[in-house]
Parts: sequence; C-alpha cells; structure tokens
Amino acid sequence: MMNGLRDHFISFKRRYIQLVAAVLYNCHLTGFASGKIYRGELKSVCAPGLNCYSCPGAVLSCPLGSLQGALSKSAYSFPFYILGTLILFGILFGRLICGFLCPFGFLQELLHKIPLPKIKKNKFTRMLSYLKYVILIVFVIIIPVIKLAPGFCKYICPAGTLEAGIPLVIADEKLRGMIGFLFSWKVFVLAVCILMCMICYRAFCRFICPLGALYSLFSPVAFFGIEVDKDKCSGCNACISSCAMDVVRVGDRECIQCGECVKICPDDAIHYRRPGIKKDKDKT
Repeated sequence: MMNGLRDHFISFKRRYIQLVAAVLYNCHLTGFASGKIYRGELKSVCAPGLNCYSCPGAVLSCPLGSLQGALSKSAYSFPFYILGTLILFGILFGRLICGFLCPFGFLQELLHKIPLPKIKKNKFTRMLSYLKYVILIVFVIIIPVIKLAPGFCKYICPAGTLEAGIPLVIADEKLRGMIGFLFSWKVFVLAVCILMCMICYRAFCRFICPLGALYSLFSPVAFFGIEVDKDKCSGCNACISSCAMDVVRVGDRECIQCGECVKICPDDAIHYRRPGIKKDKDKT
C-alpha cells in the first residue's frame, strides 16, 4: 500500500510541477486578450523549457529562440550569455527539464491520453530519435549563421505556432490579412505534430525537438537526475521495457528523468540523485 501511495505521489508531483511551470512561463494573462506581447525586463531571462517568446502570455524568453537570434547576429558578437545559460541548464538538470519544466512536453503527454491506437517504441523510433540532432545542427545553428534567420522558429516550431502564431492572429485583425504560405505551412506542421503525439508518446520531444537534443548532450554529467543503484539492480530491464521513451538504459540521452521507472523497478534500485549525499560504503 505504501508503495502505491508513493507511486501516485511521484506522478502527481510531476504533473503539478509541469502545470505550475506552464503557468509561470505564461502568466501575462492580459496579453491573450489584447494580443500584445510582454516586453518587460523579464524577457531578458530564458525559461529552461521550450516556450515561445512571442506567446502573448510569455514573460520569459525561449532558450532555443534566443540561441537562434544570437547566432543570426554572430557576425557582430558571440552569444556568450545564451550559450552560458543553456550550458548551465544542461549541467544542472539535463533532460530533467524535458520531463518537468517544458510546457509543450506537458501538452504532448495530455494529447497522448486521448484514446486512440498507439505506436509503441521500436527499432524505427529509436533510429528516428536521431533526427532531432540533425534539426539542431541545420535549423538552429547552420541556417541562423548562414541565412541570418531563426530557422527552427521560422519553419518548424509547432510550439510557436500554437502559443504565439494562432493566438496573435485571433487577437489582431490586421494580422489575419497577412497570412500567407509560411503561416499555413506552420499550422500544417502543428497539426501533424498534434496527431503524432496522440498516437506516439511525446513524438515531437523524441524526434524533432532540438532543445531536447541539446540538453541530452549533458545527460552523463547533469547534477540532478535519475540513477540506478547497481548493487540492488537485478538486470531485469523492467525499467527499459516499460519506458515509453527510446531509452537504452536509465539516464541515457533519451531519458527525460520523469521517474516512471522508479515505480516500475521491482528491486527499488532506481532513485533521484541527491547531490552531496553518498552511500555509506563510499565514505572514508
């Protein structure tokens, strides 16, 4: 019974944190009614998760959009601040941000609860998970540097279309007359992503999101996250087989540190790291 209560608490706590993060990122509520983007001092600060700068409710900047903007101006200055911020987020949390602090990740999980046939992870989805690294290199780095344009934000980002493009078009009548092919393309990408997330767990996160790709590079060294007690682990692989992400092992680049494996493990061998606390046998 105690294990059941603990498992329920883990899931509830994560959902609560996801909801609070989404609200805090977008607490400029009057912006949705006025169609005006908040441009106060907080916009100089990056949110950890993917959240469009141009969302009428957004009070923080998107780290991915900020990186593209900085790189598009790299001919004039090097983006020390934004790169430093992303490295700090990565070293501290890694993909824990994807599991707990990303509003679009939260939305994907809600979409997946819709009762439709589901695509389970397989060899193809594991191969497809590398696509987000290609998108990171091409659309977040190469296009901004060469074409001086935010490639991912401009051509792909469904979060920006949902959070900013559609609300702004609805709120501002003048923008409706400016709708062209690019906006229609972005709406199409959003529709495909929504459909994919309904039938495939966190499809955008797993296959497309370059921010997740960037944070995954820090998974081996992140300060906070999931770890396995090898002394307790029996090697049953219940954690891997039950995980909806394309993980090969707990805590690898595809692990979003959601903690679902903590509930599954029959050996009680998986837990969140507590920095500064070591097992007794390691003390001298």
